[in-house]
Amino acid sequence: MSVSIDIREESGVRTLHFGSEWIQGAMRIARPWNLELDYTKEMMTSLLLREETRFPRKVLLIGLGAASLTKFLYRNQPLANLTVVEIEPGVVAAARQFFKLPEDPKRLKIVIGDGAEFLANSDQTYDLILVDGFDANARAGVLDTLPFYQVVRAHLSEDGIMAVNLLGHSRGFKDSLERIRSAFDGRVLAFPSCDSGNAIAFAAAGDPICISMDDLKDQALILKKEIGLNLLPTLTRLEQAKTCKGGMLEI
Repeated sequence: MSVSIDIREESGVRTLHFGSEWIQGAMRIARPWNLELDYTKEMMTSLLLREETRFPRKVLLIGLGAASLTKFLYRNQPLANLTVVEIEPGVVAAARQFFKLPEDPKRLKIVIGDGAEFLANSDQTYDLILVDGFDANARAGVLDTLPFYQVVRAHLSEDGIMAVNLLGHSRGFKDSLERIRSAFDGRVLAFPSCDSGNAIAFAAAGDPICISMDDLKDQALILKKEIGLNLLPTLTRLEQAKTCKGGMLEI
């Protein structure tokens, strides 16, 4: 059953909705390649966590929305091959018509289908897997289950990273984290919720990630200079939440 897709504009920002007030994606019309919503910026903290994922070569995005993450990676990671799996054909059409989703079959593959099924049937591994899929009622469904997270882990490259958008203010948030923790042998770190209620969790395969907040800030300054993405406010929130003991981020 197809969803009802609404496109709205206010104060220079175009937003995508599935027949409700819940924002499924946003684009500032004057800066279509930038990340507008805070949680999308936080998902890109994955670029700071490992040298191997600073320039990921193979990226899987489950959930297209307004194509914010897809466009950002397409523009700023020219060596990356991107695969996007979106279950709703109308979302892809809206992203092309209203949100400047590029068409480049050599670097950007769009798959209409169920993200969990796609991954379960895939023989590919990915350096970075970004999971951001919700229905009109803000439910992630199968994308927030233990079997799904186990499949994600199996399809990460040796030092791959998963970033997933969760609802930090929901009653099921702790259960979601526990499922990820179980799938990744405890190797998960949840960032504090954004004002929107979104909370980003990162999980890793391969060698342990252990990086000081000072080093993270240094990397964030480089990233800001290179591509204009400012993750320093995210790192400040992480410090204030006292999530990283002893000033070390460990996953």
